[in-house]
Amino acid sequence: MANTKTVATIQKQVAEGKKFTVLTAYDASFAHCFSKLGVDVLLVGDSLGNVIQGQDTTLPVTMDDMVYHTAAVTRGNQGALIMADLPFNSYANLDQCQENSGRLMRAGAHMVKLEGGAWLCDSVIALGRAGIPTCVHLGLTPQSVNKFGGFKVQGRDQDAAQQMINDAMALSDAGADILLLECVPSDLARAITEAVHVPVIGIGAGPSTDGQVLVSYDMLGFNQNRLPKFVKNYMAEPNTLENAVTAFIDDVQSGAFPAAEHCFD
Repeated sequence: MANTKTVATIQKQVAEGKKFTVLTAYDASFAHCFSKLGVDVLLVGDSLGNVIQGQDTTLPVTMDDMVYHTAAVTRGNQGALIMADLPFNSYANLDQCQENSGRLMRAGAHMVKLEGGAWLCDSVIALGRAGIPTCVHLGLTPQSVNKFGGFKVQGRDQDAAQQMINDAMALSDAGADILLLECVPSDLARAITEAVHVPVIGIGAGPSTDGQVLVSYDMLGFNQNRLPKFVKNYMAEPNTLENAVTAFIDDVQSGAFPAAEHCFD
């Protein structure tokens, strides 16, 4: 598709001071709707384990699941950049990482997302050499929920915050194309965004990041459980799906979302 967004167009957008928007998509229909309305990035997230499969965590999601849903999103996409998650334990070594990243790219992804810190630098370098753009997910990384002991805000103490800044800078220097921060204090997200030279996406990371992502099922009010603090339900009042997505885009670009009630100190 000639007008499909790329890493370069997202970087240009950020350089011009314009925020960008990211929503999860898992099928052709939602991908078509979101991209047609102007969402910049479609994230084929392993969150499909929660919202599609009904799992308690993302850990049961397989590579075959991710390839299937990435291909479906690709068929519906109308110009957004497609980012696809490498699922739990699918990138434990460089060979595995490169092979599974290749599977997602062949299914139609434009970049892959990995969860972790500076230990991923070698993988980022290897994937870059293979022509595969990367987004690295820092902060609350759902694949590490058992290590964290639950879904908790990350980086609140000084040592942890400094470690996250160091990790972000190392990954940026290694060639990561985008970083994603989840559930971190707003001040820390601002410090990281200012410290690195690549676009930063936030979810529960305050208003200072270059882009914002939400799980589409959450922002459309489909979540069966209590919504996380960082989510705004754009269907809380009588609305259409199209109006809800357009309102999300407008709020991100204007800075109205996230508001103070969606952020962590």
